[in-house]
Amino acid sequence: MKLSEFKESLAQHPERPLRFVLPDGSLVPAHAHVTEVARVDKHFVDCGGTQREERYCRLQTWVAHDLDHRLHAGKLLRILDKAGSFLGPDDLEVDVEHEVAVISQYPLTAAQVCGAELHLHLGTRHTACLAPELCCPPPADAQPISFQFSPRKP
Repeated sequence: MKLSEFKESLAQHPERPLRFVLPDGSLVPAHAHVTEVARVDKHFVDCGGTQREERYCRLQTWVAHDLDHRLHAGKLLRILDKAGSFLGPDDLEVDVEHEVAVISQYPLTAAQVCGAELHLHLGTRHTACLAPELCCPPPADAQPISFQFSPRKP
């Protein structure tokens, strides 16, 4: 989900408490809150030697022992507005960093009203080879290469 679309969803429902929904459908505890908003600029080289760049807005969540804490859409929108100076004019993709046993990053895929809450649905991200034509084995249905060896002559 793009930052502009996310902010629009928050603005339409400022009084609704937020609830993060993990890819398996389980809900992050209601008292979780966003501890940071960051702009991540990633410049890297893939296994084929091509330089690439990615940019996104990352929200980091944290579940504290304060069971009465609730983050509402309007408050998160105000935090995002304060981050505007470094998020810049780019319409960045939004992802969420959340810890369940390990720290993981999930792309934000949708914002949906569910009862009194605004549910923020998180998707999955997978690793992949970015230069398969250069470094991956041929597909399983490819014809095997046969070699014939002849004895060396003395």
